[in-house]
Amino acid sequence: MCGCSSSPTTRLTPSTWPPWALWPSAAQQSSFYGYTGMLPKRYTQGVMTGESTAGVMISLSRILTKLLLPDERASTLIFFLVSVGLELLCFLLHLLVRRSRFVLYYTTRPRDSRRGPAGYRVHHDVAAGDVHFEHQGPVLASSGSPKDSPAHEPAGGGAYMRFDVPRPRAERSWPTFRALMLHRYVVARVIWADMLSIAVTYFITLCLFPGLESEIRHCVLGEWLPILVMAVFNLSDFVGKILAALPVDWRGTHLLACSCLRVVFIPLFILCVYPSGTPALRHPAWPCVFSLLMGISNGYFGSVPMILAAGKVSPKQRELAGNTMTVSYMSGLTLGSAVAYCTYSLTREAHSSCFHTATTNSSVPAGP
Repeated sequence: MCGCSSSPTTRLTPSTWPPWALWPSAAQQSSFYGYTGMLPKRYTQGVMTGESTAGVMISLSRILTKLLLPDERASTLIFFLVSVGLELLCFLLHLLVRRSRFVLYYTTRPRDSRRGPAGYRVHHDVAAGDVHFEHQGPVLASSGSPKDSPAHEPAGGGAYMRFDVPRPRAERSWPTFRALMLHRYVVARVIWADMLSIAVTYFITLCLFPGLESEIRHCVLGEWLPILVMAVFNLSDFVGKILAALPVDWRGTHLLACSCLRVVFIPLFILCVYPSGTPALRHPAWPCVFSLLMGISNGYFGSVPMILAAGKVSPKQRELAGNTMTVSYMSGLTLGSAVAYCTYSLTREAHSSCFHTATTNSSVPAGP
C-alpha cells in the first residue's frame, strides 16, 4: 500500500519492493489454486473473491488508521499488525477446511483413480495344461485370500489349481524433469488461451497498480488521493470477481482478446501523472473513474480464465491445471512489476510538484 513512506525523497513503494519479497506469496497462491482446482469450478471463483475481499479489508484498514491516528509511524504499524492477524486467521481456517469431509472427498478421489490394478492371479488347469492370467482389483488384493477361496482348496483329483503370484514391491520415486514438462505441455495445449488471458490481464494491471497509482498526487487531497484510488480499485475488483460467477460461455480466444483491450488503461493513467507537475488529466475524478473500470475488468477477466481452465481437463489433471494457471498469473505479475519499475522515473517527481509550487510562490517578493 502507499502508506510505507519515510520521506519525500526516499519512498518505499510497491514498485521498488525486492523480488524475493514476493516469493512466499507466489508459492502460497500456486498451492491454493492447484488445491482448489480439484474442487468444483464455483469454489475457484470463491477463492478469487476471497483474495479481493482481503484487498478491500486492507484498504479500509489503511483508511481508518490514517483517519484515527495522525502519527504516520503508529498508523503504519497498526496497519501491518492487522494484516499479520488476518494472515494467521486465514492459516487456521485453511487447516480446518482441508480436514472437512467435503474437501477430503474431492482431493482424495483423483489420487485413488490413479491407482491401477493391484496385482494378478495365475490360473493353471492341470488336466488341460492351460494357463491364463486374471487381473486383481485393489480391494481384492488388499483383502488377501480367505481360507474358503479356491486358492486354499485341496488339489485332489488334479482338476484345477490356482497360484497367487506375489505383487512386486512398488518403489516410489520422484518424476523426472522431462516427465514434469511433458505433463504441463499436455495441459497447456488445452488451456493455452486461458493462460495467456490471465497473464495479459495481470500484466496490464501490475503496470499501473499499485506502483503508478500510488504516485498520483493532488495539491488539495495530498496523499489521500492514492489511498482513495486504490480503495476504489479493490472494491471494484471485488465486484468484478463476484460477476465472474455469472454463467457466460466464454471461448478462450474471446477472453484473450478482451484482456488485450485493457491496454487502453496504460495511456490513460500516464496522462494522470504526465507531464510531471502539470498532468493532462489533473482532476482527481479521472484516476478514480479509471481505477473503477480497471478494477471491474481485472476482477472479471482475472477470474473467468482460472474458473474455466479447470473444467477443460480431466479430474486427474485439474490440480496441475490450477498450478499451471497460477504460473501464468505470476508471470503476468512479474512482467508487469518489471515494467512499472522501469517507468518509475516518469512519476518520481510528481509528488513534490505542489511543494515546489508553494516554495516558488513564497519566494516571490510581495508588492509594495
